[in-house]
Amino acid sequence: MHIPQNILDKVNVWLTPTFDFQTREEIEKMMTSSPKELEESFYKNLEFGTGGMRGIMGVGTNRINKYTLGKNTQGISNYLKKSFPKEELKVVIAYDCRHNSDTLAKVVADVFSANGIKVFLFSDMRPTPELSFALKHLNCHAGIVLTASHNPPEYNGYKVYWQDGGQLVPPQDEEIIEVIEALAYDEIKFTANENLIEYIDINVDEAFFNSTIENASFNTPKAAKDNLKIVYTSLHGTSIKAIPAVLAQAGYTDVNIVKEQAQPDGNFPTVKSPNPEEPEALTMALALADNINADIVIGTDPDSDRLGVAVRDTEGKMKLLNGNQTMVIMTAFLLEQWKREDRFKGNEFIGSTIVSTPMMLELASAYGVECKVGLTGFKWIAKFIKDFPDQKFVGGGEESFGYMVGDAVRDKDAVAATLLVCEIAAQAKSAGSTLYKELLNLYVDFGFYKEYLISITKKGIEGANEIKQMMVNLRENPLKEINGQRVVCIEDYDNSTARNLMTEEIELLEIPKSNVLIYYLEDGTKICARPSGTEPKIKFYFSVNNSLDTIELFKNVEAILDQKIKNIIAEMHLN
Repeated sequence: MHIPQNILDKVNVWLTPTFDFQTREEIEKMMTSSPKELEESFYKNLEFGTGGMRGIMGVGTNRINKYTLGKNTQGISNYLKKSFPKEELKVVIAYDCRHNSDTLAKVVADVFSANGIKVFLFSDMRPTPELSFALKHLNCHAGIVLTASHNPPEYNGYKVYWQDGGQLVPPQDEEIIEVIEALAYDEIKFTANENLIEYIDINVDEAFFNSTIENASFNTPKAAKDNLKIVYTSLHGTSIKAIPAVLAQAGYTDVNIVKEQAQPDGNFPTVKSPNPEEPEALTMALALADNINADIVIGTDPDSDRLGVAVRDTEGKMKLLNGNQTMVIMTAFLLEQWKREDRFKGNEFIGSTIVSTPMMLELASAYGVECKVGLTGFKWIAKFIKDFPDQKFVGGGEESFGYMVGDAVRDKDAVAATLLVCEIAAQAKSAGSTLYKELLNLYVDFGFYKEYLISITKKGIEGANEIKQMMVNLRENPLKEINGQRVVCIEDYDNSTARNLMTEEIELLEIPKSNVLIYYLEDGTKICARPSGTEPKIKFYFSVNNSLDTIELFKNVEAILDQKIKNIIAEMHLN
């Protein structure tokens, strides 16, 4: 197979003595035996997406390895020195359960220390939200976590956090990327200054646990906590290091851990995907729940920022809630608690994203708070907290099973969210209700919003081109009518415009640019198309709604909304 010249140019750089013998040997083997794999490994540089940088581990510019991460870290070191010229620089590093996460974390620590930067390195794997907390707790300038969240086992990743505890956002991300791309690989300082590397663990854990309990506990009586039967699974991930301890410290005594999934393991041997968004991932937890008649099932992804929740429905059967539903339940509960405690001062806000349920706007309106809506990714919610210091953040979430309680952690946090959802479930049960019934009551009060997600995977170079063409078609040949409903507005976040198709008026969107399209139909339906920033996927988000007069009518109305979603998917040829 012919290897393109632009690929060869990159390969030849990696065959120089700057790179170790093992790397060079592997590349030479690929040149003769796997030229297609060689092209995939070098055809581009790994990019920062909505959740940092993620990729398959291996050699090459499009892979996660010591050189791509070393270059990132050298660039960030240079940027930190330029940004804080007279300060003693400090960074904190955490890592998850994935293969090579510990060794890659040490490489990152080595590079920072070689640049004269003080490093706090967790002595063992820790949940991602603890990294965000530790960054502020230790007064660091930046933080790194080695994780690929719920991606397949061959992936790893690199997330960058800044002084406020949130992930990098513009303009810093572009500025840092420029610095990184201008570097040559032989400029990376790999030789550690071990005197600048300090290992951290129990003291930070205790502070994190105490902060979590302070933020996510709401005076639930001891009897109610004792009476809640919880099934919990870490899905072979890092939350096992925090959630059992936090629940125990908060007073929950009946916590049943799925033992087969409790051991951290980067192969994730008992699941196809360690993603609590996928119902299959919670199969073992749901079986245990039925076996012991549990009230609630909670599962977290490998780095413990997302959580899946299953509760008993009106017929007593376990039902997995989606991310929009858990977000609505938790937000409504927080708002009600703040109201009861007379904490509203008129400057509060909740956070959501453009692809999440519009029901968040209804909640905000009902409680007299603002709902700030940003792009996909929790870094934008964290940015709201930083950009509006005079406002108080209550809580916020996104459809992809993430939630943040208060501002102690500036990223989605399955540790605090787990405790919060247990508080809601325990209080509901003690009042003769259930968490599910509380959700249905919200639908009666605020409208029944039903969301659905389709995720289409297109791998490799050809897949990337297919996804690009799908977005081009939706932009250049926009649909005028879907399922008998006129399209009344199209928001294009790539060119920051909202076009009213009824009046042809165009408004400018103030949200930063992103490759996202949203169609609004005349009946309130919302359809969003968005290529993933971290995976080879394009995602379509659907939101439909209807009024719900009583809980008893729930199934009838749900059937109407389900059929509407099916019709839309068929008409858009997304089956």
